[in-house]
Amino acid sequence: MTTKMKIIVAFVLGVSISTAVAIGTSAYMINKSKTELASVGGFNQPMRMASYNSIAAENTDFTVAAENTVHGVVHITATINASSSDDNSQFIDPFEFFFGNGGSFKRQQAQPRVGSASGVIISTDGYIITNNHVVEGADKLEVTLNDNRSFIAKLIGTDPRTDIALIKIDAKDLPTIPFGDSEKLKVGEWVLAVGNPFNLNSTVTAGIVSAKGRGGIDVTNKNKIESFIQTDAAVNPGNSGGALVNTKGELVGINTAIYSETGNFAGYSFAVPISIAGKVASDLKQYGTVQRAVLGVEIKDPQYLEESEKGKLKVLKGAYVGGFADRSTAKEAGVEKGDVITGVNGKTIASANELQEQISRFRPGDKVQLTVDRFGIKKTFNVELRNSQGSTAVVKSGGDSGEVLGAAFKSLSEKQMKTLGISYGVEVAGLLNGKMKDAGVRQGFIILIANDQKISKPEQIESLVDKLLKGDADDQILVIKGFYPNGRTKVYAIDLSE
Repeated sequence: MTTKMKIIVAFVLGVSISTAVAIGTSAYMINKSKTELASVGGFNQPMRMASYNSIAAENTDFTVAAENTVHGVVHITATINASSSDDNSQFIDPFEFFFGNGGSFKRQQAQPRVGSASGVIISTDGYIITNNHVVEGADKLEVTLNDNRSFIAKLIGTDPRTDIALIKIDAKDLPTIPFGDSEKLKVGEWVLAVGNPFNLNSTVTAGIVSAKGRGGIDVTNKNKIESFIQTDAAVNPGNSGGALVNTKGELVGINTAIYSETGNFAGYSFAVPISIAGKVASDLKQYGTVQRAVLGVEIKDPQYLEESEKGKLKVLKGAYVGGFADRSTAKEAGVEKGDVITGVNGKTIASANELQEQISRFRPGDKVQLTVDRFGIKKTFNVELRNSQGSTAVVKSGGDSGEVLGAAFKSLSEKQMKTLGISYGVEVAGLLNGKMKDAGVRQGFIILIANDQKISKPEQIESLVDKLLKGDADDQILVIKGFYPNGRTKVYAIDLSE
């Protein structure tokens, strides 16, 4: 073999050995990547092999979802009439001042206020979901469809706590948007915001779900149920009440609010999940008011507890039970203060807002299974939900007195009246968070008089409160007189307008 041939053979052999070593080392590292750690930026992290099978964002097709939903979104014009008596401003007519009687005052003509927003058609016969703040106080509601037909709408019902309202137009064979499952939405999933702002026909913007179960948006109203879907899809004021849909064209939320210091879109928008909005709309249609179930627990996120309390917990995700209402179904079932509710019917709960969202899907009388963590011990409890009045009865249309007062009333038995030495009155049998508890009323109080009217049945209190709530806000004062079983008399003035 010549020297030249020896060099060629040696070179080929070296290349072969190097290739084999490289392949072997690569295979070895791939096998070990499941368990070994790599130092990335000074932090130890599991090694992962990159996947190139994912579909690029620019390849996601929104056209079908857009085409299937734009016709199901409407423009709503809400008009609030203003009479001259509503405006006490006066002005001097210059002509009359110089050439007339010298001091003629004329009342300025009050102008109606007009606002516009969006709504979503949910049935072929004309039922439309929108926001409560869109229709609140409106004297006239006009709906314009995407084909430019206009209708005068009737208000079916509202729910300020979820900011959802239901209206109806007299039409048939309307295009609708089918309900999706908002609970299956994932952070990072593409969604479309479909609205009809400024009566420009339906407009579509795209974004991703940036968070779920978001709360604390309306800090002025602690009674609001907040478990919003947060997205970065552009939503402006005229989009209120519009649709949030997934890429299948299914309705997963009702666009409600934006986070902005200017009033215009600045990167974050919020939608009420259809799991809440759909149930509220169904209740408003069927009963005229929301059938709201409660657990009777005071909850907060574990991470916001004092360090002394937080240190006792074994989990920091869920809804921490800090106390109970006077008649709590959760307490009766065995839940204790200090428990962290981590699941409802097998659905994981990560925050107090998520617990609110789950419970808001049910009606009084429904049964749910709660999973709790009690200082590291997992327990389950079966709970029958009740309404704010402490019963499972259907709340009558227009009768939100029990929810406002946060109280349940009970007629007195003949034996009780004989023992107490009275011939009429009703007992405050239970208290939840509400006007009565805030005023200092305690369970067991016997109401004899309410606004100078003798009270002998619970229905009289409820009827009186309902009447006050429908009247002038300046006159929404409930004055109750009575006594406690120990003989102590009390008078409470409860402002229902606050």
